[in-house]
Order: sequence, then C-alpha cells, then structure tokens
Amino acid sequence: MPIWIRACATTDIEPDDLIRFDHGAQTFVIVRSEEDEFFAMDGICSHEKVHLCDGLVMDGTVECPKHSATFDFKTGEAKRAPACINLRTYPVKVDGGAVYLEL
Repeated sequence: MPIWIRACATTDIEPDDLIRFDHGAQTFVIVRSEEDEFFAMDGICSHEKVHLCDGLVMDGTVECPKHSATFDFKTGEAKRAPACINLRTYPVKVDGGAVYLEL
C-alpha cells in the first residue's frame, strides 16, 4: 500500500529550482519544472555521494555541484559523466498547496 509523505509546500520551490527533503535515512530532491510540474528523485549523486540540493536545475536536468554530472529529473537517468548510475525517481502529487512523495 502506498504511503504519501508531505515533502514541502508548493511555494517552497521556485519554478526551475529544487529543494532537499529528508525522510528517515533517505535524502530526496523535489524539483519544480519551469512548466510548474513537480518531480522527486534520490537526493545524493550516484558518482561521489554529494547532495544534489546544492546543484542547478536546467534543461530538464539536475546538475551535481561537485563534478557537473547531470540527471534527468523526470526519469533519474544519468545524462552526463562522470555519473553513470541512474537515480531512483518517486511518484509525486500536489494537493492543497502541498507536495507529497510516495514511498
């Protein structure tokens, strides 16, 4: 049975930006696209274990702040080296001005 966890308010994230969300021992990033859609994926780079929350959102990707690896925020696919391992993505819903992540 899916569990929906409130991650943040929609107003906490500007379009084309992201926010860190921690739940238990896991770290996620919640991304708001410039089209005003919300997405969630693992928040740690698969290359050097760096927090992606300090990275940039651009052209449908999140760029890692350490070595500039990029990940497609819709699919989690590693798009640019040095990262070669994809990140897991998670279903997101928006309800009543809040963003929920399904775990």
